Amino acid sequence: MAEAAVVNSSPLIALAAIGHFDILRLAARSVVVTEAVKTEVTDDRSRQAMASCTWLRQVPNPPIPPRIAGFDLGAGEKTVLAWAVAHPGADVVLDDRAARRFALDLGLRVRGTLGLVLLAKRHAVIPAARPVVEQLRATGLYLSDKLMSQALALVGE
Repeated sequence: MAEAAVVNSSPLIALAAIGHFDILRLAARSVVVTEAVKTEVTDDRSRQAMASCTWLRQVPNPPIPPRIAGFDLGAGEKTVLAWAVAHPGADVVLDDRAARRFALDLGLRVRGTLGLVLLAKRHAVIPAARPVVEQLRATGLYLSDKLMSQALALVGE
C-alpha cells in the first residue's frame, strides 16, 4: 500500500453516489484531496461524505510546475498531479483518460475508481465487484464492456 494517494473529484463523486466512499481508504495510508478538487465536488452527497471522513486529509493547492501547467486538464487534475510530483511515492487516483496518460508520463503510479473496486474485492471489503461496477456505470462512470469484463476477470468474476 502506498504511503499517500491524492484523489481527483471523479472517484470521490462516483463512490459517494453509490454509498461506497469508504473504498477510497484502500488507496493509501493517507488519502489526500486538494482544495481545487474539493471545489469541484459540488453535489451534497459527496460533500457530506468528505466532511464526515476523519481519514480524508484536505490540503492546499500545491504550486503547479510549468510542465503540468501546460497540460490540457482541469484545475483539480493539475493540482492532483502537482501534489503527487511534490510527494515522491504518492499515488494518484484519476479516472480521466488524458489525466491518467499525463500522470504516467510524469512517472506517477495511477489507479482509478475501477481499480479501487477491484482492490476492495481482493481485500474482502466487498463480497463481489460486479454489482459495484454496475452501480458505477449506472451513475455515469464510463467503462467499456471490454474494460469491465477484463477488470472483473482479474478478480474471478
